[in-house]
Amino acid sequence: MRKLLPLVGLVALICLIPLCATADVSEIALMLKQGGYVLVVRHGATNDSQKDVYPFVFDDMKKQRQLSDQGRKVAREMGAAFKALGISIGQIYSSQLNRAIETGSLMSEEQITTVNELTDSGAGGALAMANPNGSNPKIGNAIRALVNRAPATGTNNVLITHKTNIADAFGKELADVKEAETLVYRPNPSGPPTLVGRVPASEWIAQATKR
Repeated sequence: MRKLLPLVGLVALICLIPLCATADVSEIALMLKQGGYVLVVRHGATNDSQKDVYPFVFDDMKKQRQLSDQGRKVAREMGAAFKALGISIGQIYSSQLNRAIETGSLMSEEQITTVNELTDSGAGGALAMANPNGSNPKIGNAIRALVNRAPATGTNNVLITHKTNIADAFGKELADVKEAETLVYRPNPSGPPTLVGRVPASEWIAQATKR
């Protein structure tokens, strides 16, 4: 009987770990049409010739890395895809950095609310970008609380942030999030939000063209 205890414990541990999201983009799009979800989006592709100055200077675009032309194009196409798929956007919360704000504004005409905890927790550093370790629990807790905030009926909230902040909130295993990739969450008032799926920008755009 004692030999079975480690196995039983392992099974119990596995049951506590959230299952990997398996829903594909067509299923996710249908769910989002009903509203009630939160889209956590990493900002779009940027111009690497620009560098962030830290401490951040939010009102000086010359001291921040900005979206590239491709980043702007993809953000517009994502917004158009959401409209074509009948996905209604409610509140948009964004990092204070312009590359995130611009991503949100190109995706939707809804007003954007900037949030300190969504601002790059890696301080624009190359090392933090290369290896986000999810080491800021304060920021992680704040982001999870924001994701668990229920959207208005029939709508879905959007958070535009950075890969370092995503690692802080949801673990370093999600630090491979790509530019403009969406993590779709179901709010959970009694615990951590539930990951429904991961959708690269190209899949939203491709799904919209099938309609």
